[in-house]
Amino acid sequence: MKLRCLIVDDEPLAHQVILKYMEDVPFLELAGQCYLATEALSFLNAHSVDLIFLDIRMPKFNGLELLRTLPHRPMVIITSAYEEHALESFELEVIDYLLKPFRFDRFLKAANRALATHTLRKQATEAVIATPVASTPVTEPGRIYIKSDKKQIQLELDEVYYLESVGNYVKVWGAEKFVMTARTLSSFEEQLPPDVFVRIHKSYMLNKKFVHYIEGNTIRLKNGKELPVGKSYKQIVKDL
Repeated sequence: MKLRCLIVDDEPLAHQVILKYMEDVPFLELAGQCYLATEALSFLNAHSVDLIFLDIRMPKFNGLELLRTLPHRPMVIITSAYEEHALESFELEVIDYLLKPFRFDRFLKAANRALATHTLRKQATEAVIATPVASTPVTEPGRIYIKSDKKQIQLELDEVYYLESVGNYVKVWGAEKFVMTARTLSSFEEQLPPDVFVRIHKSYMLNKKFVHYIEGNTIRLKNGKELPVGKSYKQIVKDL
C-alpha cells in the first residue's frame, strides 16, 4: 500500500529534508510539491492525495487556513517551526505535528501513524451489531442507519457501546467490532438521543448504559474497554 504525498512548504530546504526522509519509507510516494498554500489548493482541486506534509506559516495564506477551506481533507502531518499552533492543529484532526528541525525517527513515527489511519479507513469491517440493507429506509426509534463501504447499515442503538473519531471518520463500536463511516462525531452528537449517549472527549462518545465505573479521568465500560475523559468534558462526566 502506498500513500500519495503532497509537500506544502515555502522553504526549499524543508522540501529537501522531507524528500530525503521519504526515500527511506517505502510506503510514501511523492504526488507533488507546492511552495504556497494557494498553489496547494489548486493542486488538490486537480489531483488526489492521501497525505499532506504541511507547513503553517506561509505568505498570504497559511496552512491552517488551507485546511479549513478543504471540504474533503486528506490526512495531514504538520511540519512547523512554531509549537504554539499545535492545539489548533489537532482540533482540525491532523495526524501528527512535527516540530522543525525533526529527526528521521520522529518522521517515521508520524508516517506509520498515517499508514495505520489510512488502513483503518480502507477497511470494510462490519460489526456484529450491523445488518446491511439495500437502500436507506426510514429511521425508526432505537435504530440508526449509517453509510459504510457503499452500504447503508442498520444499527441497534442499544447495542452501540461507543463512538470513536478517527480523522474525518467515525468508528461505531459494538462489544467487540466496529463499523466505520465518513462522518464527524459532532454530526452523531446532534443525531443521537442525549439521554442515552454522552460526549466525554473530543474523540469519544459513549452509551451510558454500558458504563461500568468511572475512576479519575478514565471510564471503564462493561466490555472492559477504557475511554479517556477530556478536560473540557469533566463537568459532563461529573453530572453523569
